[in-house]
Order: sequence, then structure tokens, then C-alpha cells
Amino acid sequence: MKIAVGADERLHVVDVILDHLAEEGYEVIWHGPEKGDTAPWPRVAHTVGEDVATGRAVCGILFCWTGTGVSIAANKVRGIRAALCEDAETARGAKLWNNANVLCMSLRRTSEVIAKEIIQAWFDTAYLPNPVDDGNLALLEKQEG
Repeated sequence: MKIAVGADERLHVVDVILDHLAEEGYEVIWHGPEKGDTAPWPRVAHTVGEDVATGRAVCGILFCWTGTGVSIAANKVRGIRAALCEDAETARGAKLWNNANVLCMSLRRTSEVIAKEIIQAWFDTAYLPNPVDDGNLALLEKQEG
């Protein structure tokens, strides 16, 4: 399974997650800088969003200092439902009720242990179609234009 991953900074938590994903057997498409460098978060988030929206990746994972910037930027890509998650339960809810397809996390607030818990909940949870959430997602799609 291909996953697009990006960050504006290649901090330790990013490397831990990249290693974790590889250990779990995921194929990672990396969008971001090499260690010690930076990249513009809007560009990184847009590229990850495009990978997901076009089907090059089944989902995306993004990091920036607060997680807010990449979530805003990714949500500019049609078809993307990026969710900023600070804990596993929020990640589970984002998948279960919002059918989120891009997970965003804060480099500042997310420890390695919490990041792994968030990712585990993300991958362990699937959207369950139902009239209420399907209707809300249809409204969201109309708002995209």
C-alpha cells in the first residue's frame, strides 16, 4: 500500500514514523526535505494531497510545526479531507465519521509514542457508510464546487 508522507522539516519524529511505516510494510512516497533542510509547507501539503486525490497513494500523512498549516493547505486539494489529530481517538473519529484521507500531525506537540498510536488508530479504522455521515460528506463535496 502506497502512502504519501510529507513534512516541512525532517525532524526525528518524522524519521521514526518513516521507519515505522516501512517496518509495517507500507510503501512510502516521501515529499519533503532531507535532514537539516526545510521545504515550504504549502507545497509539501499540496503534493501529498495531489498524490492522494489522483490515487498515486491511498492516503497521506503530513507534519508541520503545529500541523495546522499542512491541514489547511492539503484541504485546498479537491477530494482531500485532511484532519489534524493530536491523539489516537481523534484519528479514529476522523476516519470513522469523516472518511479523512490525509492525517496531519504537529511536529511540536507529537511525541514518537503518540505519533505511532495515532497512526495505528488511523490504519485500524475504516469509514463505515451510514445515512448521516454520507449526507454530511455529500454536502462537503457540494461545497468544493
